Amino acid sequence: MLKDRHYYEDVYRTTFTAKLMKNGIDENDRPYVVLDNTAFYPTGGGQPHDTGTLNGIEVMDVEEVDGEILHFLAKEWELPSNVEGVINWERRFDHMQQHAGQHILTAAFVELFGIQTISFHLGREMVTIDLDVSEVADSQLAAAEKRANEIILQNRPIETKWVSYEETAQYPLRKQLAVEDEIRLVIIPDFDYNGCGGTHPASTGEIGLLKILSTEKQKKKIRVHFVCGNRVLQQLHRKNEELSEASKLLSAPESGVTAAIEKLIATNQNLEKALEEKKDALLSFEANELLSEKTNGIVRAAFYNRTVQELQKLSRLLVALDEETIVVLTAENEERLQFVAARGAASDANMKAVASSILPKLNGKGGGNEAFVQGGGERTMGGEQLADLIVAFLAQ
Repeated sequence: MLKDRHYYEDVYRTTFTAKLMKNGIDENDRPYVVLDNTAFYPTGGGQPHDTGTLNGIEVMDVEEVDGEILHFLAKEWELPSNVEGVINWERRFDHMQQHAGQHILTAAFVELFGIQTISFHLGREMVTIDLDVSEVADSQLAAAEKRANEIILQNRPIETKWVSYEETAQYPLRKQLAVEDEIRLVIIPDFDYNGCGGTHPASTGEIGLLKILSTEKQKKKIRVHFVCGNRVLQQLHRKNEELSEASKLLSAPESGVTAAIEKLIATNQNLEKALEEKKDALLSFEANELLSEKTNGIVRAAFYNRTVQELQKLSRLLVALDEETIVVLTAENEERLQFVAARGAASDANMKAVASSILPKLNGKGGGNEAFVQGGGERTMGGEQLADLIVAFLAQ
């Protein structure tokens, strides 16, 4: 029976002895053993498996398959009939803190706002719950976090109880049960009653603290990222290191980092604006230089490592300066060959026909209209050769 498993009998148990029932190799070539009982919690219900050792051999994964708990070992090993197991307590207790914290935060959202949780995931660094709403206010997040920490600070007992399906009618369960036999309830009296197969501490105080870190939209639901217990300290340590480093880089006190960043962003925006103005001035100068080299009504040029956006801007400047001009610009960029072809308002050349003729030669794609087109494709030729082809097509 489930309740006879060591990890349910005593969640604080970290060592045990058991008899080897069988061993084998799964379809992914992972060696495993099955014991007559175990303190290793298998992955399930959003909670990851325990780790530890069996006779000193590392247990990498634990899964329940067809009612059997498979302990996957780091290497194939012939274990004796009697096995000694040791649980990684740091990992076990961390999972206990996070899972119990999830119960409390979920119950807080229900109690305060009637918002249900539809899924839960206990990750390596953070825990997430998906709330069954499309929007959640910052004030609601703050209130739920505050209520959760109140329950934690009150150090309420966390009880577990095995009941029959009929007996569940005596409890105000938070959500519908997923099973009808061997039902295990996790109860925080007068606050939360929930069917759960995970591991939890004996009291809420052992959770320590709960902190919501962020939210995101996930398929029209709201995913809440949070941490509990020792993970709060880890997050605080990490964020403090980042803040300290930012303070040094900005030559500002930690309390002034935000103001220093805002000043830096404003300065950067001003510099970017000034740079764009200088670029536009250079393009205007370049456009006039190119116009002075116009031949037979066509301005042509071939460039290396120049963006198609620059070609577009330069082409528009050229046709604005001279309405009778036809512009042919190409650029070779790594493995791509790109071009822009444009005409002034006084020209009747068909740039769309140019693209239709040229793009197949590049195995490329493009778009535009009769006055302005751009495209690109494979470097099947050089930029000068491409410009020659476009000019030749226009001369037909």
